[in-house]
Amino acid sequence: MYTIKAINGQAKRAALETPHGTIETPVFMNVATAAAIKGALSASDLRAVGCEVALCNTYHLHLRPSEGVVRDMGGLQKFMAWDRPVLTDSGGFQVFSLGALRKIKEEGVYFNSHIDGRKIFMGPEESMEIQHALGATIAMAFDECAPFPASREYIRDSVARTTRWLTRSKTRTKELNAQEGREQLIFGINQGGIYDDIRIEHAKEISEMDLDGYALGGLAVGEPAEEMYKILEATVPHLPQNKPIYLMGVGTPENLLEAIERGIDFFDCVLPARNGRHGQVYTSRGKLNMNNATHERDERPLDPDCHCEVCRTHTRAYIRHLFKAKEMLAMRLAVMHNLYFYNNLMRETREAIETGNFSTFKKNQLEKWKSGGLA
Repeated sequence: MYTIKAINGQAKRAALETPHGTIETPVFMNVATAAAIKGALSASDLRAVGCEVALCNTYHLHLRPSEGVVRDMGGLQKFMAWDRPVLTDSGGFQVFSLGALRKIKEEGVYFNSHIDGRKIFMGPEESMEIQHALGATIAMAFDECAPFPASREYIRDSVARTTRWLTRSKTRTKELNAQEGREQLIFGINQGGIYDDIRIEHAKEISEMDLDGYALGGLAVGEPAEEMYKILEATVPHLPQNKPIYLMGVGTPENLLEAIERGIDFFDCVLPARNGRHGQVYTSRGKLNMNNATHERDERPLDPDCHCEVCRTHTRAYIRHLFKAKEMLAMRLAVMHNLYFYNNLMRETREAIETGNFSTFKKNQLEKWKSGGLA
């Protein structure tokens, strides 16, 4: 059940009840691609940084260890020692990013594993069966993530196929839930590239399917941020407002606040973990590069305003030293801080919406990040 607790402009403060716990939104899902956060974080670390949902990758888990192994080990929650919700993407984005290694047909996609080259087929039914075996709380419908840029004709054909695949995904999920007495949720994906009219038409069409949630895919793939915001403004009003809305693969802290202002509930992105592994950390006053010599004797924490374990315990000087010495702990500490920053940003955003101060909160945050008050 999805319950809206407060609305401030178009920004929503809501909660989604699932079989594995309640998800408070707006929410940033921490990306655990292969059932692990890159940067050596455990499930207990995720709880410590305030993670509400872990996102795992259907394609990668299908290749190894396989959904059969995960199922036999008790599903993703038990396998990862994670007792909160898990969303699995459909594998569509990864499959379509394989380029020459894949071939799209009406029945699904034929592709070669990027690991060992073996031939694999995945269609809507197979994707949903894999996600069901993984034990995901929320499964994403199988879709085609069209390339950017792409012609109007290509996008129209691709969106029509995605709609047909969504129908098949929904049917198979319903069958699997009935067979096993499960309550796995399914989100459908809106596509349409940067064509407003196609996006709107598709949003209206899939809204009639009465799914558990809806996502916008195929954005943040190379188009300017302003173009993405324009698509959100045009499309979101045509998706069900009594269901959670998920913007896939986005993004920067600025992106998140702009999208929340336009009615988005769910986000995911590899950015905080990836950047952390390379020494870039997010703070209340902007980004820091921990490889810079200016931090060599800096006794301050990464962010004096942050209450995460890393900032309570370690100095910038120590963390810079770890990066220069190529110690694994450097990545772990930076990723842990960044994920705390993202999850805490969502917590503060929820509070701002509840108190009717989201617009002021957003303005203040953007100004602080732009000014970069930290050295």
